[in-house]
Amino acid sequence: MDDSGPQTPDARVFRAILHPHRSLSPRGFLILMLAIGGVSFVSGMAFLMMGAWPVMGFFGLDVLLVYIAFKLNYRAGRAYEEVELTPRTLTLTQVAPSGKSKSFEFNPYWVRLLFTERPDGGNHLKIASHGQELEFARLLNDDERRDFAEALRRALDAGRMSYSA
Repeated sequence: MDDSGPQTPDARVFRAILHPHRSLSPRGFLILMLAIGGVSFVSGMAFLMMGAWPVMGFFGLDVLLVYIAFKLNYRAGRAYEEVELTPRTLTLTQVAPSGKSKSFEFNPYWVRLLFTERPDGGNHLKIASHGQELEFARLLNDDERRDFAEALRRALDAGRMSYSA
């Protein structure tokens, strides 16, 4: 952000795009599927040679189910949330894996962040304004959500300072 001159009312104060974490890369997925497929094939062949031919089909079904589960998980990983703060608006856009999006706009002067910790160590983050609450940042893990809440709180405070100045 350039602080050298006066800010326009639409100058961005804060922007974050929240993506769910996926620890397995596409290359890692390929290696994992080859390993599972190889082990299943070798084990299935052993059962086939013992005369238990139906077991071979179940090993193939296991590989197919693992593949489908990972593909569904990667599809869910296409969801994201975008949080954008200007001196006049806080915009939250939630994008589903299908690409369908919903946007919510708030006045940053009136918005409150509600960060609640559960006894089990988990947490929730909500935006509250005018009696309405909206939970967001569910794509993040608990530590990331805690860090993000603090960063957004600082940005809101800074935005309120510039809004009132």
